[in-house]
Amino acid sequence: MTGDRGLGTGDSRTHRRALFSAVFVTVLWSSSWVVIRVGLDDAGLAPITFAGLRYGSAALLLLAVVLARPVARRELMALPRVHLGRLAALGVVFVAVTQGAQFVAIDHQPAATTSLVLSMTPLLVAAASRRTLGEAPTGAQVGGALLVAAGAIAYFSGSLGATAIGMVAAGIGLGSNVVAALMGRWVNRMKHSLPLVTTTVSMTVGAALLVVTGLAVEGVPEVTAKAVAVIAWLAVVNTAFAFTLWNHSLRHLTATESAVVNNTMLVQIALLAWVFLGEAPSPVQIIGIVVVSLGVMWSQRR
Repeated sequence: MTGDRGLGTGDSRTHRRALFSAVFVTVLWSSSWVVIRVGLDDAGLAPITFAGLRYGSAALLLLAVVLARPVARRELMALPRVHLGRLAALGVVFVAVTQGAQFVAIDHQPAATTSLVLSMTPLLVAAASRRTLGEAPTGAQVGGALLVAAGAIAYFSGSLGATAIGMVAAGIGLGSNVVAALMGRWVNRMKHSLPLVTTTVSMTVGAALLVVTGLAVEGVPEVTAKAVAVIAWLAVVNTAFAFTLWNHSLRHLTATESAVVNNTMLVQIALLAWVFLGEAPSPVQIIGIVVVSLGVMWSQRR
């Protein structure tokens, strides 16, 4: 089985483009972990409010783009109530819960620890996608997911610096990330709305919930010039652009494929931490990186 057959298109070229787009998005998202750490530590932003400002700014930008495009604007205004509800639910799970939990986890423990927990996403998605989406994962996809998990464990076999709050938040992030992967694939496979509209509606709902929660729990933030720069970069490039491209790729990839590609962020985050934070990996961790890479490649075998 391939990602194309899951969609019934049989277009391998389209599938390859979607795969490349998905990998590129993970590069942007991986860089976010470094930028988020800067926002939390250097700019003094509280995690939930930080997440809300990031996704809220991105949602406003996307909404402006939608309103400026006649086709997208008409589609937004004509969305059926049922589909609007689906997009809202996706926003709650994928933006409010998943991203909010991730910010809290990063704030309370090393980013590597949270990455390890989230690396289990492909395994759970592979187990659930057959029953929920009718997408039976192939042996290669399951084997690839197992290799990714094994590599992640090898990489993070040292001291993880876990905390109770951090692990609870990471666990919530893991569960909601699995649900979001399945929901995102289900919503985008229907093709009831353009990727831009899908992203705008879901992100607006999720961001609004994050902002309200952040203000209620953490209070009104003090936004410095550095915080503005961090939020602007994350909102425009790593959120508005990246999420739109990701939703487009989900139209041509299976849930298992998208989850495994998403998990390449383990390797990317490790490399970025090495380059920008001076966290050089040990020999065992390098082996873990190689195993993760092999797992991703193996999952794409046809």
